[in-house]
Amino acid sequence: MTDPSFEFLKSKFDVSLETFLILKDLASRKKLKQGEAFVKQGNKSKKIAFLTSGLMRAYCTLETGKEITKNIFSPFSFLGAFSSIVNDEPSQLSYVALVDCFVYEVDFDKFLQISKTNIAVSNLYSRILEYVFVIYENKQLENMSLNATDRYLNLKQNIPHIDNLIPQYQIASYLNISPVQLSRIRKSLY
Repeated sequence: MTDPSFEFLKSKFDVSLETFLILKDLASRKKLKQGEAFVKQGNKSKKIAFLTSGLMRAYCTLETGKEITKNIFSPFSFLGAFSSIVNDEPSQLSYVALVDCFVYEVDFDKFLQISKTNIAVSNLYSRILEYVFVIYENKQLENMSLNATDRYLNLKQNIPHIDNLIPQYQIASYLNISPVQLSRIRKSLY
């Protein structure tokens, strides 16, 4: 089987074809157009997604109107308003396509139900949680230990053409710097 999603899941989590087919039956493939929200801030969510193409971001909009980008997702990423799902509360973040994207959308309750009866799916769920936690921990460490230039260079290494894909203010927000500071960094590098 040459499905890139399967290849990713197999390489990262040792997923069998049988387990992949269970997940694929549970999921629906969905195209999100640029600017389309998967989850909107203030809404409750019961869906999780597996991003297979494109870029998405998670951000919140403050009362002042300022947007703060928490994360930028590239393929292959797991995303969703997990605190909204787990706590049955409105999402504090919006998850929006930065460019046209494809995701596999999964109803989290149905996924949990299957994980209770299928040990392979349950084990996969545990491994995915560990994987996401490590990514989150690494991002926190990067934010604490690297300067803005190094964070920008890391972002460019992970998403080489990001400057041509999304507005500079979104990149700056993700890096936790001002657009002016990002402009200065880019000027000093190029």
